[in-house]
Amino acid sequence: MARKDLLKGLMQAAVEPAPDDPAPPRYGRGAVGAVSRGIDDLKRRAILDVPPDLIDNAGLRDRLDEDPAGSLALQASISEYGQQVPVLLRHHPNIEGRYEVVYGRRRVAALKALKLPVKAMVRQLDDRELVIAQGQENSARKDLSFIEKALFAQQMAKSGYERKVICDALAIDKTVLSRMLTVVETLPAELVYAIGSAPSVGRDRWLALARRLEGADLAAAIEAAVAGGSDERFEQAFAALAPPRAASTGARALRDSRGRAFGAARASKRRMVIELSGEGRAFGDWLADQLPEIHRNWLENKAKSDG
Repeated sequence: MARKDLLKGLMQAAVEPAPDDPAPPRYGRGAVGAVSRGIDDLKRRAILDVPPDLIDNAGLRDRLDEDPAGSLALQASISEYGQQVPVLLRHHPNIEGRYEVVYGRRRVAALKALKLPVKAMVRQLDDRELVIAQGQENSARKDLSFIEKALFAQQMAKSGYERKVICDALAIDKTVLSRMLTVVETLPAELVYAIGSAPSVGRDRWLALARRLEGADLAAAIEAAVAGGSDERFEQAFAALAPPRAASTGARALRDSRGRAFGAARASKRRMVIELSGEGRAFGDWLADQLPEIHRNWLENKAKSDG
């Protein structure tokens, strides 16, 4: 009879939510203790269906760019195949009956849009445990860029977490953390947010951008980071912060109608070199497409003047 009750308890534990129990469980020794630990583990791993309107965001911001196309694609995938991977929630610390997302925000948003319940594991976590769990999840994700992880580390530092805790959460060493913080503490937030996540840009390029900022025109860099995708905006800002080259024979600045330099032209006996940077980089793409027509007009005018 006792064995039958024990098996019944195991089956119930696989489907029932784990009750809130602030006190750590006490296990007996031997076989009874092992079974008790197994039941407790099953409860912790239970997957619940949680109404999405009971779930709030929590933790630190970990993404720079919104991705409407990706959100729609995720909704379409879940609509067709269902939610394959559960999210992690915690009980709301201040509102009874509500939950907060530890990780899985995009899945929660997609399921909320589809008006479907969220398959979730629920844990009892304090704020420190929540941020560490979020950081560990982020460190394993391939779609978060260097600058997004660096900003996450900065938020943890500003929240008072020790560097060892930040390193453990992101699975990095103190050297990498130091470089991350150097980048985000040197670069103004408005420039970083103007550029965005820059998914193809790694640590070394961000460090180089931070070094270029010293004594450079920040406003010009922010103005330059306006066209194209995030990686392109990084390159435009990087070019706008390039140190001026020493003047050479025949060199002259190219300026727009407001007097701002967007490049330089250098003439020699055999060639003319035009270099475009900042906003001039986007102009250069247009100019390259228009050169055949410009050259044709020049030839026609030349022929008229020679005739």
